[in-house]
This record gives sequence, C-alpha cells and structure tokens, in this order.
Amino acid sequence: MMGALLAQLPVQTPDVDWTGLLPVLLPSAGALVLLMVRSLVPSRVMPAVLDAVWTFAVAVASLVSVVVLWQRDAEVQAFGSQLVMDGMALFVTAVVLGSVALVAPTLPRYCKRVGVASAELCVLILLAAAGAVVMAGAADLIVLFLGLETMSIAAYVMAALNLRRLESLEAGLKYFVLGAFSTAFLLFGIALVYGATGTTSLDEIGRHLDTFILLRDGMLLAGSAMLLVGLGFKVAAAPFHAWAPDTYVGAPTPVTALMASAVKAAGFAALIRVFVEALGTRADDWRPAVFALACATLAVGSVLAAVQSDAKRILAYSSVSHAGFILVGVQAASDSGVAAVLFYLAVYAVIAVGSFTVVAVLSGQRDDRTGLDTLAGLSSRRPALALGLTILLLAQAGVPFTSGFVAKFSVIAAAVEARSYWLAVVAMVSAVVAAFAYLRVVVAMYFRDSGDEAETAAEAPKPAIGLGAGAVIVAAVLFTVALGVVPGVLESLTSTAAGL
Repeated sequence: MMGALLAQLPVQTPDVDWTGLLPVLLPSAGALVLLMVRSLVPSRVMPAVLDAVWTFAVAVASLVSVVVLWQRDAEVQAFGSQLVMDGMALFVTAVVLGSVALVAPTLPRYCKRVGVASAELCVLILLAAAGAVVMAGAADLIVLFLGLETMSIAAYVMAALNLRRLESLEAGLKYFVLGAFSTAFLLFGIALVYGATGTTSLDEIGRHLDTFILLRDGMLLAGSAMLLVGLGFKVAAAPFHAWAPDTYVGAPTPVTALMASAVKAAGFAALIRVFVEALGTRADDWRPAVFALACATLAVGSVLAAVQSDAKRILAYSSVSHAGFILVGVQAASDSGVAAVLFYLAVYAVIAVGSFTVVAVLSGQRDDRTGLDTLAGLSSRRPALALGLTILLLAQAGVPFTSGFVAKFSVIAAAVEARSYWLAVVAMVSAVVAAFAYLRVVVAMYFRDSGDEAETAAEAPKPAIGLGAGAVIVAAVLFTVALGVVPGVLESLTSTAAGL
C-alpha cells in the first residue's frame, strides 16, 4: 500500500548538464579508476610508467572538454547554480589541467629514482586537480570550501609522500597544521558573511550588498578579513607564507611544481570570486587590506629570495614574490585587473613547472641536492639544460621578450589604471631586487666550477634528463619565449575570460 502511494508521487531530479561538468568529472573518475586498478592488478603486471601515462591522458582529455565548452560560448550552471563553468572558471581550469599535463611526463623517472610511489602520487594529483577545478567554478562559499578541502587534503599527503626524507614528512606536517588554522579562519569568515547577508551564494551576496545598505557592517568586515586570511594562506601571501619555503623544499619536486602552479591558480580564482565578484561593491573596504598584503608579499618574497643559497628555496620565495605581483592585479578590482591576473597565472604556471623540472633533474637520488653548488658548472656539463633554466629565470625576473615581462607589465598597468601608484612602484622595485636572486643562479651555472673539489666542472657527472623531463623543459621554454614575442593570443583569451 505504502509502496503504491510512493510510486504515484512525482519525482523531481535536478537538471544537470553533465557534459558541462566534464572538467570536474574526468579527473575525479580518472583518480578512482587508477586507484581501483592499482588495488586489483599486481605491480609486476602493470608497469609504473602507466600511472603517469594515465594521468597525462586524463589531463589532456579534460583539457579537450574545456576547449569544447569554451567554444560553446555558454555558461554552464549546475546544482542550483552553485557550480558555474563560465569563462574565468574554464580558463583557470585549463591552467590547472595544463600544469598536471606538464608535470605527468616527469613522474616515471623521478619516482623510480627517488623511491616515491607513483600510483599514489598520480591518484592524489588527479584528486587535487578536481578540487582545484571546483574552486575555480564555485559560485557558493560552501562549494568553494569543499573544493578547497579536496585539493588541500590531497596536497598535504603529496607533500609528505617521499618517505625516505625526513624533510618531506616535516613539510607535510607543517602544511597540514598551518592549513588547519587557515581552514578555521575560512569557515569563520563564511559564517560571518552568511550572518551579515543571509546567504552563502556569491551572486546573492553581491545582489544583497547592491540592494541594501548595511548600517552595522562589522560582521561583514570581520568575515571578509577572515576570508582574506584563509585564502591568503593558500596563495602563500605574506605574512601567511611561513609554510611555503619549508614545504616547497621538503615536498617531492614535481609536487612543488604543482603547488606553485595549479594550487596557486585555484587560490587566486577563489580570491577573485569572493572579493572582486561577490564583494565588488565593497571594494573600498577590502582594497586597502589587499594593498598592504601585496606590499608585504612583494617585499618578503623578493628580499628573502635574494639571500638564499638553495635553488629550490630561491624558487620558493620567488613564488611568494609572484603571489605579490598577482595580488597587485587583484587589488585593482577591475576587469582589466582580472584579465592581468589570469594572464599572470597562465604564464607563471608554465615557468614554475619548467623551473622545478630542471631542479628535479639535478636533485639526485634523495631529491635533496638542490643547493647552488649543485648548479655550479652546469653550463659545461649540460649547456642546453643551463640555457633552458636561464631563459625561465630571466622570464621570472621580467626581462623583455619573455612572457614574464608581459605578465608583470599587465598587472602593474592595471594598478596604475586603478590609481594605485605606490603599489606599482613597490612592484617595480621588488622586481629589481628579485632579479638579483635569479642572477645568482645564472652566475653559479656559468661562472662557477663544480662544488666537488675532486673533479672539475667538465669532469663532473652529467645529470640524466630523460625524455619526459626534456620535453617538458623544451615546451616551457618555447611557450615562455613565444608569449614574450607574440602575447596577443593569450591576452585575447584572458580578456574574454574576464568579460572585457
């Protein structure tokens, strides 16, 4: 009887465009399939190289789905408009998946040399990518939190995956503990913003602030500040950057490359969603805080990078400095600022993956030979490798005819357009200071002999590059030079994604 009554009740199911969610579904399904297959198939039957091949194939298939959705020129909304695949989400998704596709070819040789479990690493990479994509398309603070936690938990484990190094375990622990604090700030911020506006939907928050004037806005301001702290941790903005140097140095180098590219891109996408889009009408309230955050990040990153003696730590503090440059574009709170941020994210993701790939090639059996002495005399042992790293470092310094110059110029131009003249000055000065750090690496490669006194630079062993790592480095260098000469194609895509 009860069953007959239930059968007569109308059943409503949500109308979901599943093809529009392929950029999220493919990495998630790819991770689950790889995990299940690896659990059932003995390792002696399935070579470890297939893990990286599968990861690369899933990333490329997801990129193809992004291209298809981009050409449809229609915004995809799912789950009650809580997840949106608009232009910005698709662009950041392409940056995240492109970073995964670039890292994947370096994994087989690296995992075999260092002793990292390739299957577990590939599964975690795909899960982190899925969480990053959700962050990029989140239209609700709760969905944003779910995506962030999916990405972060996978990143915590990846940072500690090199069990042969105590520094890797320390990196994972520091990242987890400080990440828990940042998550608490983020949750408190979400609760306070909900209390001030009555909703967690970013669109509804924006409409509420457009319609009503809050006479007592202390709760909203406190919530915005806590959201800025929580997201500032994810992008390694000073003074919330303390985890970054030790975590970048201790984590497996391909994981560090993903942290500097995919994780950072997802964090800045969330910052734009929350502050530029949802809290755009209250920009006068949060822009001074982002101004101070950008200045501190630029100063800390550039100055501390210049005094390091480890190449991986130099790149870690350089990543902090680049976060400051991207914050310059966020602080502009304009469509041109958003376009500049997206351009910078795409450019820096490629440069970071290429630079860390060179470091991974040189890092030795335990992934710990990353000091400047390791790079000494590299131009004699591997001139092509030294040339590739030099080009990537010059791009990070913002030398003309590289993509880094165009990226820095675009964010500084956005700051000038927003009349943030002093911030533009701080950015230019910090670029000069950071250039000293990059030149120290170049000098070590070209003008210093090998650190081993028993052998000259010419007699020092040549590092084995491998086909995958070599292809990644070449692709990163070509991309960097091409966009430095002809940046129009990417600028057009970023302008479309930003709604210009």
